[in-house]
Amino acid sequence: MKLSYQDLGQGICCIDTFYYRPNLDGCYLVQEGDQAALIDTGTSYVAPAVLELLEKRGLEPEQVKYIIPTHVHLDHAGGTGQLMQACPNAQMVIHPRGAQHMNHPEKIIAGTIAVYGEAAFEKLYGEILPVPEQRTIVAADNHEVSLNGRILRCIHTEGHARHHFCVWDEKSRGLFTGDTFGISYRELDTEKGPFMFLPSTPIDFDPEAWHDSLYRLVALDPKQLFLTHFCRIDRPRDRARVLHREIDDYAAIALAAPRGEQREQQIREGLFRYYVEKLREHGSTLGESRIEQILGMDINLCAQGLEVWLKRREKQQSV
Repeated sequence: MKLSYQDLGQGICCIDTFYYRPNLDGCYLVQEGDQAALIDTGTSYVAPAVLELLEKRGLEPEQVKYIIPTHVHLDHAGGTGQLMQACPNAQMVIHPRGAQHMNHPEKIIAGTIAVYGEAAFEKLYGEILPVPEQRTIVAADNHEVSLNGRILRCIHTEGHARHHFCVWDEKSRGLFTGDTFGISYRELDTEKGPFMFLPSTPIDFDPEAWHDSLYRLVALDPKQLFLTHFCRIDRPRDRARVLHREIDDYAAIALAAPRGEQREQQIREGLFRYYVEKLREHGSTLGESRIEQILGMDINLCAQGLEVWLKRREKQQSV
């Protein structure tokens, strides 16, 4: 994989992982002097590009101190095993609910194959290597690690996934947000700025927890957000207001869909109409076919997540 990255200043680089297409998925190198951390890793195919960037930045793989997946979904954590092998002094920092999946990845592999199929899994993710338990730091809420005195704090944030945390970097006053602060693809930017999109998940969508996570992150008064999907955006409070509204709108779209075999498809169609309208309000002139190209995969996953949330909700109500 070729190296494509953006130097964002303050020792932070965003590396394009070319997951599906350019400018969709990124991971971050954070450098402080002669030490470095990687936040999210992309897939197993990304390791050569990361090692190339380390060389460009004057770093040896032995100087990577931490590898920090925000959660174990494989577009964020799939390359962790390869990078741990390549960076022999690194320790993996992981949410307590995610550690077992990285040490013993059989279940996360099986779950991802169930969503995408075996052929797509191989194409997208390749080989998922386990991370040794003895090189694993299980990060409780507010756990801190240090790069030459630069503190990175892991803040547990449920809503998208129960095994998710965000990483607060006091030096940049930035948050590495994984999926908690949404998706913002650069192709959807307009004169009004970035367009925000909420990534539900096929398993763990939790509206109340997601609201709480956003409130907690905004209380830190961040100045910038480092999104995995994709790159840096500003004005965190404004972005949070949009996502709060979308959380409630997602729930309303799901609850309005009638029960039956076609419910997930109806949710998908409702989400697509919702985002076409929102994009028009945002000033986008993209055609619906182009919007489908950019957002189609995410909308499919969101519809799956909302269907699972409805079934879980219905089961709880029937008890």
